[in-house]
Amino acid sequence: MHESEVNSPGAEQPLVLIPVTAEDVARRTWRIRFTATVIILAALAITGYLYKRSMDPLNAKESFDAGVRLFNIARYNQAILSFDRAIALQPQMVEAYLMRGRSYVGDAKPDLALPDFAKVIELRPSDPVGWVQRGKAYLELNNFQAAISDASHAVSVDPKEASAYNLRGAAVRKGGSPEKALEDFNRAVELSPSADNYYERGATYQLLGEHRLAIADFDKVIEIIPDLAGPFFARAESHRAIGDLAEAERDHRRGRILDGH
Repeated sequence: MHESEVNSPGAEQPLVLIPVTAEDVARRTWRIRFTATVIILAALAITGYLYKRSMDPLNAKESFDAGVRLFNIARYNQAILSFDRAIALQPQMVEAYLMRGRSYVGDAKPDLALPDFAKVIELRPSDPVGWVQRGKAYLELNNFQAAISDASHAVSVDPKEASAYNLRGAAVRKGGSPEKALEDFNRAVELSPSADNYYERGATYQLLGEHRLAIADFDKVIEIIPDLAGPFFARAESHRAIGDLAEAERDHRRGRILDGH
């Protein structure tokens, strides 16, 4: 082969190998390991997130149930902590806001209950329960107009919600209008002849000097709940007012026994 053929432009040029250093190998290995680590961590994060999402409702329900048990035995501070946990896990859990608000009221902190009941109303505006519970908190704060307003909202949402009439009657009576309050208590008793509704109407009759009507309502309360001291003391007062001192004494004595005296 002639020299001119070897150096001609069309002839193949020999391959020139670029040496791979140890640093190149290390960098390539590090990139592979880093990418694999990122993928694994992302997979673990997704798995953890999905697991947390699947478990949050269960954990929220457990915390809520624990709070209800504590509420029922009047351990309001601990109940509030349980409802806190339930809300942190499930921010849209209406029942947890409702029960936390009721716990604040039970713990004599009705002002702290107001935001929780407002949240219940926000989440369920067509449910009278939030309006009634917030109205009761306002009543505890002696904000009679706010209580009446919330009770009226509850009535507009559900005209057959007896507790709304009871609440409005109590607020109107405390505001100085027992005659007007009687209209609401009559409606409450009509819708739900419960011990509480009879008692509130009886207390209103008593305030108006209608003691025989008050006694009839207190009779109903005692018939429904025979081991409660309050109705006996209330009935004793009306018996005394109409001159029936023997019955007044019997009721007073029975009330003291039930009250532990």
